[in-house]
Amino acid sequence: MYNAIGGLGGSGQLDSTVAANATVALLSATAASALTLVPPIFDMFGPRVCLLIGGWTYPLYSGSLLCYNHTQNSAFVIAAGAILGIGASFLWVAQGAIMVSYPMADKKGMAIATFWVIFNLGGGIGSFISFGLNFHSKSGTVTNGTSVGWLLSVFIAPPHKVIREDGTPAGPPPSGQHIGFLGSLRLEVSKFIEALKDWRIWLLIPAFFCANFFYSYQQNNVNGSTFTLRARSLNGAMYWMAQMVGGLGIGALLDLKWLTRPQRAKAGFVFILVTGFSIWGGGLAFQRWEDAQGKTQWLDFSASRIYIGPFWLYFVYGMFDAFWQGYCYWMMAALADSPQEAAKYVGLYKTFQAAGGAVAWRINALKYKAITQLTINWALLGASLVIAIPTVLAITPSPVTAARVDANSDEKGEKSVD
Repeated sequence: MYNAIGGLGGSGQLDSTVAANATVALLSATAASALTLVPPIFDMFGPRVCLLIGGWTYPLYSGSLLCYNHTQNSAFVIAAGAILGIGASFLWVAQGAIMVSYPMADKKGMAIATFWVIFNLGGGIGSFISFGLNFHSKSGTVTNGTSVGWLLSVFIAPPHKVIREDGTPAGPPPSGQHIGFLGSLRLEVSKFIEALKDWRIWLLIPAFFCANFFYSYQQNNVNGSTFTLRARSLNGAMYWMAQMVGGLGIGALLDLKWLTRPQRAKAGFVFILVTGFSIWGGGLAFQRWEDAQGKTQWLDFSASRIYIGPFWLYFVYGMFDAFWQGYCYWMMAALADSPQEAAKYVGLYKTFQAAGGAVAWRINALKYKAITQLTINWALLGASLVIAIPTVLAITPSPVTAARVDANSDEKGEKSVD
């Protein structure tokens, strides 16, 4: 539902600046807590507690938007956004650690794809609900009905109780309280410093920074400024459906059985490069056309001949988000196999992802021209891909693939001896 509301442009509010400032507070809190507060708690108590802590903050934020509809209390929205930022750190670090460390090494692409489908199914369904509620609306804001599933987190199994296909547990048990929170915090700091000694992670940080950078431009400038409310609702629903398609596509590519892990890394990189520059090139053409119109929130799907082109652009924007983030998660999975290592890398990812998003939403709140925001997005995308090249080339074969190669070699050796 958070994705559904945000995808309406300005979180469905007439004044998108309130939602933009709340998102800045949200992402700033996430950046501050994802590496400092969450990892030691994850290390001590595992993913179940982290998911329960993080989940309740989402309905609080949705409630603040409902309150704003009636009271115009922007301070409550911004405060709820900051609280949600801390909660999101707990939720996403735990989720990311599960996603990239629980599966077998040669099935992590499909694990990422499966998560991406389930994750965006919620945003898609929520947006379709909003579309139905606002179909006949002439106003610029959502209806009240738009704005407990987190309790299902109690059923999440800890890493040491998840048994993979090869009979090994997904990870060791949580460290427990024997070293205390401060001791665990010191341990996490030392682990983080150790992780930063790996130059491959340093070169992925620009890509992490870009992971949510384009949301402000796409949601507020493309969808929020161009389309009518009901068209925005439909676009938002299809944006999240496009993410599902994109997640399945990048997951299938990164799990191709006839390619080694280094070859998959290179294939994924080329795919991201080609699709990214093609899509953002189309976005440049759209933005120039949109600027020439001189109107806001004017395009409705009833004008189908004009609507169809911008609609498909917004759709492929959603697909590319799945391509980019799926590839980032897969690269982290290629560098870390245990849940503890994964939590460390995901914390790093979420910190810089949130920092990038906070910068982008602040730029959006300051009302920079749409063409300027598009240029910044495209330039950061290209630069981060160039910087990541050495890391892509340094990916090593997966343990599963290596074991298969060794087994085949031993089998051939036995046959030759016979």
